[in-house]
Amino acid sequence: MTTLTARRTGIAAALLSVTALVAAGCSSSDSDATTEQGFPETITLAAIPAENSSDLRASYDPVIERLQRETGATVEFVQASDYAGVVEGLIAGNVDLAFFGPFAYVVAGINGAQMTPLGAVVQDEGTPPGYQSYGITRADNASVNSLADYAGKKVCFVDPSSTSGFLYPSAGLIEEGVVASGSEGDISAGVTPIYAGGHDASALAVKAGDCDAGFAFDTMVDRTMIDNGELAPGELKTVWKSETIAGSLFAANNDLGTEAIAKLEDVFSDGMNSDAFVADGICAEECRITDEDAWGVVPAQDSDYDGVRHVCEVTGSEKCQG
Repeated sequence: MTTLTARRTGIAAALLSVTALVAAGCSSSDSDATTEQGFPETITLAAIPAENSSDLRASYDPVIERLQRETGATVEFVQASDYAGVVEGLIAGNVDLAFFGPFAYVVAGINGAQMTPLGAVVQDEGTPPGYQSYGITRADNASVNSLADYAGKKVCFVDPSSTSGFLYPSAGLIEEGVVASGSEGDISAGVTPIYAGGHDASALAVKAGDCDAGFAFDTMVDRTMIDNGELAPGELKTVWKSETIAGSLFAANNDLGTEAIAKLEDVFSDGMNSDAFVADGICAEECRITDEDAWGVVPAQDSDYDGVRHVCEVTGSEKCQG
């Protein structure tokens, strides 16, 4: 279980990682030196892992290579340990580009981050951006067949700032009457929460029986963990699915300037996908990006995330406040 102390330690570590990077001269938009394309000589890209990954950067290598080719800048990648680290880094001006879950993006804006969406990830070419939160339990658990059955159970969430791993599940539990309306901040009134720290960790805890039920995003359960052998097909059952959530997205710090951001929007719209990577020799064969195992990026706009803002209203989450 992730305790409050552990969460604070994680946030501090994330902030320190960004601060240390800046102190070492590895940032960003406050530098006077620019490339021929009008970008800072160093661009900082920050993200957090959706699963327990010791090498998150590898899933961003095609993105980094594309950015370096198109901007002439050196891209420094920061693997933060908590959503808060990325949000605070962006607000402080220490991060130029960030890969956000939808909730973290909305919270960053609420807290004053000035940023522009560059594009949302899609799993396959031609599919719309977006995904679902799954309510999961062991296939042999006959006592849990819906969200209503979560009442009084040990329930694995991902992180209190996770869109599909906490916010949408909280709204679902409120709508099912498991948690009282407006009490998202005290989810323990209806269930015993365990914060696993990652979508894969949540699913594995359910598999092991450490949690009676839990939540994770769809692709992690349906594809990623089965492909890597952590789950067997049919080992977990899905007892609830959220509405479609706007996709995780890349966003640019507005400090980069309107011209640079316009160039980045073009780059992300046309060049951040497996087909383009292969065509330009960035990947030798089909490659997928971010630890969401995405085919690529398609255009996104701020209004796409109004659904997340609505869920914030339903839950009354303090995390949705400035």
